[in-house]
Amino acid sequence: MLTSNQAELVWRKSQASSDQGACVEVALTAGRILVRDSKDPAGGALSFTPQEWTAFLTGVRGGEFDLPVA
Repeated sequence: MLTSNQAELVWRKSQASSDQGACVEVALTAGRILVRDSKDPAGGALSFTPQEWTAFLTGVRGGEFDLPVA
């Protein structure tokens, strides 16, 4: 569950996401990047260090998480 402090953060989602709520949202806080499910904003958030977030984005951009083509 989000703490009251986390509930006051500015959450952002991709401009490419739909308005139907099926996406993730990201917020920046003191030394952490938080990620939550937009369909369940009170359900909790994953927390990453800047280094972890950079490694994740590098992997995404490099195709590390692409699904195999059938």
